[in-house]
Amino acid sequence: MILYFSGTGNSLYVAKDIATAQKEEIISISKEMNLNKEVYDYNLKDDEKIIFIFPIYAWAPPKMVLDFISKLKLNNYKGNYISAVATCGKNIGNTMELLNEKLNKNGLNLDSGFSVVMPTNYIILGDVFTREKNNEIIEASKPVLKNINKIISNLEKGKFNVEKGNMPKVLTSVINPLFNKFAIGTKKFYVTGDCIGCKICEKVCNNNCIKVDKTPVWGESCSQCLACINYCPKTAIQYGKGTVKKGRYTNSYIKSEEMYR
Repeated sequence: MILYFSGTGNSLYVAKDIATAQKEEIISISKEMNLNKEVYDYNLKDDEKIIFIFPIYAWAPPKMVLDFISKLKLNNYKGNYISAVATCGKNIGNTMELLNEKLNKNGLNLDSGFSVVMPTNYIILGDVFTREKNNEIIEASKPVLKNINKIISNLEKGKFNVEKGNMPKVLTSVINPLFNKFAIGTKKFYVTGDCIGCKICEKVCNNNCIKVDKTPVWGESCSQCLACINYCPKTAIQYGKGTVKKGRYTNSYIKSEEMYR
């Protein structure tokens, strides 16, 4: 079972690669969470693996991923192998420790964890790379994914091949809560006159907080995945003044329709 969250395709790209190698089913965490269930329960097969795949937002998993895990119930769990893969621009802080802490509260244990560097989409703080650079990064991820699949296939425990960065505890336990409190609002999103009302932003929103009536209107719930900005075919969606002259990024291996929620 591959449980994934993806904003602009990087984590879905990784999820598809690992699902193929492990012969496991892919399940979208955002699609599940938008069902608004009290409990998300799944019946496990005896040898079924559970692999979480998600991007890093301010040195931790997206809040939706952690909320999902708090409501997760794995029926027939008998020490099934659990792993996690975090896609990131550079490093992930204490993400795996935080994830394991959340799993432990449900009687589950994280057996392995990995970080994979992928192209950035967070144009609020920086610009995207060139297409050539993005392709180089994706190509460099392929041998990393091959090694990850080897470790998971062998059910190796205690393997945590991650890049934490400097002061990982501070990054995850201090900066991430500040990000979740102050940086995931929707007030700064707006649309220019270039909008054609195609509704792609509504379809790719992880939180189902965008509704299009000629032009998009944002609700309050947001993950800051920036799918709406990056998938807009007319570059009509902006966030404050900082994104106006910046490029956009979506994973070239993933079709936009695959990102519809």
